[in-house]
Amino acid sequence: MGHLDVARRAARLFDKVLVAVYDTPSKSLLFDTAERVDLMRRAVADIGNIEVIPFTGLVVQCARDTGSATIIRGLRSGPDFEYESQMFFMNRRLEPDVDMVALMSDAEHMMISSSLLKEVARLGGDITEMVPPHVAAALHEKFQLSAQ
Repeated sequence: MGHLDVARRAARLFDKVLVAVYDTPSKSLLFDTAERVDLMRRAVADIGNIEVIPFTGLVVQCARDTGSATIIRGLRSGPDFEYESQMFFMNRRLEPDVDMVALMSDAEHMMISSSLLKEVARLGGDITEMVPPHVAAALHEKFQLSAQ
């Protein structure tokens, strides 16, 4: 819900928001890129100024290639700030015309990471108040299939 919360809030601040889903072939993920794009598209379907796209390479290159002037990031805590600060300065060095805006997570999302959420779902915990219904169903289905 943290990513979704940031996207929804960004949509109130900007005329158009691109949610760029990173295609990371080197990492073993529960959902492949196409599935993650689909899940996010469904989550933001009611917001007219959000578009969800996959991308490869550097996020700053994606911003440049799509004509985006700003990268929007969500921050949960101090370690997120430190990491995002490093990313900001590197991105600024690579592409000086692309800026970054950081939105603080709502308190209800601050201590929820995707890995923690997946672990709770894998162990049969109730995550229905933490993710959209279609995401909870997709997680449930993935873990049922992997248990077989």
